[in-house]
Parts: sequence; structure tokens; C-alpha cells
Amino acid sequence: MTSINLLGHDAGRLIEYFASIGEKPFRAKQVERWIHRAGVADFAAMTDLAKTLREKLIAGATVLGPRVLSDATAADGTRKWLLNVGAGNGIEAVFIPETNRGTLCVSSQAGCALDCKFCSTGKQGFNRNLTTAEIIGQLWHANRALAASGYAQLGERAVTNVVMMGMGEPLLNYEAVLPALQLMLDDNAYGLSRRRVTVSTSGIVPLIDRLGEDCPVALAVSLHAPNDRLRDELMPINRKYPLRELLAACRRYLAFAPRNFITFEYVMLAGVNDSDQHADELIRLLADVPAKVNLIPFNPFPRAGFVRSPPDRIHRFNERLNAAELLTTTRKTRGDDIDAACGQLAGQVEDRTRRADRWARANA
Repeated sequence: MTSINLLGHDAGRLIEYFASIGEKPFRAKQVERWIHRAGVADFAAMTDLAKTLREKLIAGATVLGPRVLSDATAADGTRKWLLNVGAGNGIEAVFIPETNRGTLCVSSQAGCALDCKFCSTGKQGFNRNLTTAEIIGQLWHANRALAASGYAQLGERAVTNVVMMGMGEPLLNYEAVLPALQLMLDDNAYGLSRRRVTVSTSGIVPLIDRLGEDCPVALAVSLHAPNDRLRDELMPINRKYPLRELLAACRRYLAFAPRNFITFEYVMLAGVNDSDQHADELIRLLADVPAKVNLIPFNPFPRAGFVRSPPDRIHRFNERLNAAELLTTTRKTRGDDIDAACGQLAGQVEDRTRRADRWARANA
């Protein structure tokens, strides 16, 4: 008989599971706390459960986290795990420690189908969506690993913030991402604030609206260009959901959002999107959207075809936006020495679409 992996079961699914084995609904909260709060995978160690229930769980269920292929820590303390999700697919999760918080960057897909031109992950092609267990398993594993290394005690919050900015487009794996978000927010699991959980999207308009209705968390939009012509070139998804539709969805989302602004991510590409004219276009574009702009120095990868904007150009761009009262920050690059920086997550994903080969030939 195949064991059921309870790691990816949110509260509702756990209640259904316990009902199916003749147990009361309150057992769901008990087991949820053991799995997610305490990081316990062994049912025999769940001491406040009746012995008969523990025996049922041992016989028919499991708590199976991701298998670690590699674990690397950068000079700045950033830690990256390469995790095996089977069939030659690897995903990456990155922990970024800061003075008063610890942020985990979580992947939602093995590879990515969107082919954003400046992103290493996009060059790997797309293999498959992750399951809820594989998504929440990154957070589960990070807390356990950080506790084991003395960073934090289990029960304390090693990870205080989660950003779904790793491999893949979260909203294109909505059915698995939603219960993972709900577990992150659940007080019996990770108990994170909606303000401390961020979903980053390239702009899947119908699903931005759905997220606002189902589970409004902080929203970040990968923008990267101030006009449709350039965004079409850098991000092909813009041809389906152009800026007018995307910004309208952002305004609608604000009615539900835990923050009173949308974060817009903007990677700085020398000579491509970093001129004063681009800055002025961006100011006009976001004039009627409560916004925070996060400028991201481009992180190079082999055959990228782009160069990072010089520091003085990034500074001038930042100052121009701030002068127009558009709140703007420049992201500090972290984890460069272990390829853990923004846009570099690629893992060891087998590119069954062969996009990487086609891209390399086209740019030879």
C-alpha cells in the first residue's frame, strides 16, 4: 500500500484524511503542529497522540521531505540547497539572513516556461510543476537544517519571511501553491503574517485576481521594462497580458492586499532599460499605482547576452525615481559566490524542451 505524504496537506486536507481513518478533526491540528512547528517526521515521536493513532499513521502515512543534493553557504551567510524532485529534476531554495529577519526564497516549478531573456532559470526550459509537499517542503527543510546548524531552535522562527521568487512562475502552479501559502499562514503550522509572505509574478492577470480573492499576501510584480515594446522583448508573457491589463490587475489587488502598495521588481540591464528616459517612462507608468520599486543589479550567467548596469547608472536611476516621490530601493546582491543571487537559480534541471540548446545556437 502506498503511504500518503502528509507534508503537503493543509488543514482542510488533514481533516479529510483523519476522517477517512475514523479519527476526530482535532487530530489534524495536533499533527500539523508536530510536522510544521516542531519539524517532526516520525509519527512514533508524536507523544500526545494515542498509541493506536500513531500505529495507523505509521502504517498508512509518511512525512517525506525533499532529498538534498547539495548544501552551500556563501561568504555573506546566504545558504542554498539544491533539492532532488525526481526524474533528473533539481530545484533550489535560498535562505538570506539579515539582522532582524531571515528570508527564504522558494521555488514553485522545476524550470520555468516563461523564457524571460535575462533569467538563468528561464534558459533551462520547463519540466513540471512542483507538488504542495515539494513547495512547503523547502520551508520545512530550511527550518530543520537551520536549527540543526545552531542558527535557531525548532519552535523559533529561523525563517521569518518567505518570498516565492525562486524557480518558476508561482501563479502557473496555482493549485499547488495555494495550499502551500495557506500552510505558511496557518498558526498551527508556520504562523507567518500575510505581510511576510510574498508571491512574485511575471503578470498572470487572471490569477492575480484569483489570489486576491483566495489568499491575499504581499504581491511583487516582475516588471523590468516601462513600456510594452521593450517588455514584449524581455518578457514574452507581456504579449498576452500587456502593461495596461497588468497594472489594472495590480490596482484591483490592492483592495485585498495586506500592504498598501505593490512591489515592482526591475532588473538593471546596461543600455537596455536603464536610461533617464526609461526612468521617466517608469514614473509615468506607475503614477496611479501605490508602488515600491526594487531595482535589481543584473546577475550575469554564461551566454546571458546582458551586462549589469554600472553602479553610478543604477544610483542615478534610483535617485530619479525617488525625486519623483516613487519609493525606490536597490537590492543588495547576495550569494553571488554560490550562484544564489536573483535570476541565477537553475539547479540541475534536465531541459526536455531543449530550449537551452536552441537559445545557444541562435546566439552563437
